[in-house]
Amino acid sequence: MRIVLLGAPGSGKGTQAKLLVEKYKIPQISTGDLLRAAVSAGTELGRRAKAAMDAGQLVSDDIVLGMIQDRLSQPDAKNGFILDGFPRSNPQAQALDSMLARLGQPLQLALLVDVDPSELMKRLTGRRTCEKCGQMYNVYFSPPKVSGVCDKCGGKLMQRSDDNEETIGKRLKVYEEQTAPLISYYRMQNKLRRVAGVGSMQDIAREISHVIEQHIHPLSALKPAITAATPSGAKPRLVAQNKAAAAPQAGTGSAGGARVTLAAHAGESAKKAAPKKKVAAKKKATAKKAAPKKAAAKAVTKKKAAVKKKMVGKKKAAPKAATKKKVAAKKKTVATKKKVAVKKKTVATKKKVAVKKKVATKKAVRKSARGRR
Repeated sequence: MRIVLLGAPGSGKGTQAKLLVEKYKIPQISTGDLLRAAVSAGTELGRRAKAAMDAGQLVSDDIVLGMIQDRLSQPDAKNGFILDGFPRSNPQAQALDSMLARLGQPLQLALLVDVDPSELMKRLTGRRTCEKCGQMYNVYFSPPKVSGVCDKCGGKLMQRSDDNEETIGKRLKVYEEQTAPLISYYRMQNKLRRVAGVGSMQDIAREISHVIEQHIHPLSALKPAITAATPSGAKPRLVAQNKAAAAPQAGTGSAGGARVTLAAHAGESAKKAAPKKKVAAKKKATAKKAAPKKAAAKAVTKKKAAVKKKMVGKKKAAPKAATKKKVAAKKKTVATKKKVAVKKKTVATKKKVAVKKKVATKKAVRKSARGRR
């Protein structure tokens, strides 16, 4: 089983890698761990890597690939491996494929632990670590009972200096720019599978195991090996390595073990597939019979929904109409009141004018009378 794990910082792929190691008994190969170990051991590749890092440069792909190749030659990697942290770009993926092809150990699956960026931001910015015992918390998902204080030892909780929104935003942007083409690369090879990295750790692990068992061909469970005694120019034969498959078969004349041929496996697969085909055909026939009933029921439901919508529309329209009438009546009343007020004002003005004229006339009469005297 040969897998590469893909996932953004905070997606939980490191945790899931450890669970896969426990379940399938194959090593997790982290390029970060390989670099640290090689530098610490002072190997040739380690010295070259250290020189690059001391010069402030990135460690070249050929050094990283050399370390991966050395690691794959160790006995615990003969049944498979989980690559974590490499490749990070298309050129690295192509170089890795070439190297694995030379070793006869091509990748079988690229597994993407997919998490929404907003969720990742909360996971990373919310991380807190006890400075005394190292216990981890998250202020959003698993906060301590008392803010800033460790539940276990009462130590002070600290936030990593790079766990701030600006730094994490940059890290996620870089990941997105590098990983988007890498996802397309493995999708084109039909090796990419996505698993939603949300929910409990155990639920995600179950889903990952299901994907692995569905994608990797059942033949790999037989652990086939090329027989050493293959004549020159003949096609290599597959020999079963498990004891159950090694029992002699009737008519073969073999006492040392039974050869598992691809043809035999295909025959067994066909026999197993036959009942499944019958069940599938039966389901199809049942679905075909039920189709008219379903269609009729759907039509009735649609009609009821339309009637209900119409009734609701009428009910909504009635209060609106009443409100409009009230508003119109109110406007009319206000207009009438305004007219009455204007009329009253006009009448009052006329009265005032008339009074003024009358007073002026009386004054003129008096003045005229005085003049005659």
